[in-house]
Amino acid sequence: MSHTASLDHLPMLAGSGSIEAFISAANRVPMLSEVEEQALARRFREHEDLDAARQLVTSHLRLVIAIARGYLGYGLPHADLIQEGNIGLMKAVKRFDPDRGVRLVSFAMHWIKAEIHEYILKNWRLVKIATTKAQRKLFFNLRSIKASLAQDADSRQGFNTLGAEEVSAVAKQLGVKPEEVIEMETRLTGADVSLEPLSDTEEESYAPIAYLAADRSVEPLAMLERKEYDRMQDEGLSSALASLDERSRAIVQRRWLVADGEEAATLHELAAEYGVSAERIRQIEVKAMQKMKGQLAA
Repeated sequence: MSHTASLDHLPMLAGSGSIEAFISAANRVPMLSEVEEQALARRFREHEDLDAARQLVTSHLRLVIAIARGYLGYGLPHADLIQEGNIGLMKAVKRFDPDRGVRLVSFAMHWIKAEIHEYILKNWRLVKIATTKAQRKLFFNLRSIKASLAQDADSRQGFNTLGAEEVSAVAKQLGVKPEEVIEMETRLTGADVSLEPLSDTEEESYAPIAYLAADRSVEPLAMLERKEYDRMQDEGLSSALASLDERSRAIVQRRWLVADGEEAATLHELAAEYGVSAERIRQIEVKAMQKMKGQLAA
């Protein structure tokens, strides 16, 4: 079984000159029976048969179209949403195991939605904070929750600002902080501001481009300088660590250089591991840090 077969060049309904034509053609592709689906999936997994993969993909394009239609409220082109969903579908076909007793339509939904979510988060004009799983859930559910709240209260209209009680309810329901709900709601209901003047004939303009300072950090020279500085810092740190004995190096790394998401070891944990007191671990750490500081300053 190989996962290296490429699906990049699968023929995807040739001759579709518009999104309407593509949708019409996709809906005309017959659905597969479970027996046909399993046979095609095995041909692809066992023999890297790209024609079998093409049939699996094209027979499920209507699923992509249906899912993509549910994300039109974010102001992004339907065609782009479908394209990203198609990528998710191809990833699903590549990973689909017919022996697990699950139909491809159920398995593919996760991959299709994941690709569309990533596309929206990277390209939608206002979203910059949806970085955690909870925030993503907030982003993709806040609109529907607000619409539901609006239907339950006759005095409310569509996407009006949430009240304090509603903010708390949404935060509790989605597992986020109330301030995150407020910030996301602000982003969802905020209006675009033109960066440049809307008319070339105006003598005076107060568009943001007129007074926003340039971000020097994205200039090529500044980026090269920052990259070189980071490289020198990394090399210096590696050299300083190499100057320590094995025990001191391990203590410093586990106390101060743990990977993101990991917790640093405590003095007591290291003391139990090395069979010494916590005070002794602290002394070793202080001495090691002083030596490294000297190395970095040299």
